[in-house]
Amino acid sequence: MTANTPTMVACPTCRKPVAWIAAETFKPFCSERCKLIDLGDWATEAHKIPGPPLLDEDDENSEFDSY
Repeated sequence: MTANTPTMVACPTCRKPVAWIAAETFKPFCSERCKLIDLGDWATEAHKIPGPPLLDEDDENSEFDSY
């Protein structure tokens, strides 16, 4: 790759190639639509970071018992 050729990445949502340059306002996504699809996946927990739960169900309920 030459110095004038920008690095290309795949859009995480649709896999379309995206140039890694300042003019690409939605990078690493190819469009606002793909960015919002990804955000929705995080909001609905379709995407998760693996690990143990921070609270179990008993801890969540006990927080409100003191009120």
